Amino acid sequence: MNIQIFGTKKCNDTKKSERYFKERNIKYQFIDMKEKGLSQGELNSVKQAVGGIIAMIDENCKDKEAVSRIQYASHINKEKRVLEYPQLLKTPIVRNGKQATIGYKPEVWKEWD
Repeated sequence: MNIQIFGTKKCNDTKKSERYFKERNIKYQFIDMKEKGLSQGELNSVKQAVGGIIAMIDENCKDKEAVSRIQYASHINKEKRVLEYPQLLKTPIVRNGKQATIGYKPEVWKEWD
């Protein structure tokens, strides 16, 4: 497995995700979304795995200005905004190659090889 966890250090679900993989001795890479967001390739891979950009956007984000800018944007502009403002994404984003989940989903991770 090649696990990547995209999240923030203060996010409880991100902490739970890290703990899940630590307890099972599964190596993972943690990427802090406050320091470094997703690349275009990573965004495309996750977007394809979870059902599109809309599923990735956190409507309850604390940055209300960024949320209001993205609500009425086209899909291409939404992707650009998400790359500029990674805080708009739900966390954690957990990737294993082409597979990905958003949020704490141990029932899905158990199925990954």
